[in-house]
Amino acid sequence: MRVYIPTTLPGLAEAHKAGELGSAPLDAYAVTPALREWYVSDDIEELEYAALSRAAQASLRLLAGDAAAARRRVVVAVDVPDAAVTVDPDRGLDPAALGVVRLVAAVPLARAAAVHVDAGDAEPDVAAAAEALGAADAGDDDARFVVDGAEDHELLWYATQEIPALIG
Repeated sequence: MRVYIPTTLPGLAEAHKAGELGSAPLDAYAVTPALREWYVSDDIEELEYAALSRAAQASLRLLAGDAAAARRRVVVAVDVPDAAVTVDPDRGLDPAALGVVRLVAAVPLARAAAVHVDAGDAEPDVAAAAEALGAADAGDDDARFVVDGAEDHELLWYATQEIPALIG
C-alpha cells in the first residue's frame, strides 16, 4: 500500500539520520474507503493525488507548530505492507480524517518511493498559510483564503537519492 507521511525539512533530516520515519504509531494518508467515497473517483492516480494533498495539509499543520522549520511542506511517499496499516472505521466519515491511516511500526526510510516538497517560491505563501491556520480553523474566511493559497502550489517530486541535497 502506498502511504503519504507528512513531515517538514527538519523532520526529513531526522529521518535521514535515523534511517526511519518517526516512531510508531505514525499517522499517514492513503487511499481509504472513506477517501474513495468522498472523492467519488475510480482513478487510482486521482485518489493517490487526493491522499497526497491531505498529507500536504498535515505537513502545513506541522509547520504551524514549528516556527524554526523552513516554510516548505514535505510529504514522503512510502510503500508498506497492508498489514502495517490500520484504518479507524469510526473516523471514516469525519471530514478532518479523510484518508488518515495509522502505521503500526516505524517505517525504514529505505522504503520511501519519493519525496514531495514545495519549491522555494512557495515559501511566502506557505509561511502565510501556517500563520493563518489557527484563525482559519476558527472559521475566519479571510484566513481560510490564505491557507488555500498554499494549496495552489504543487509539491515537486524528488527521488530518494536527492534527500541529502534537500536537507543540506
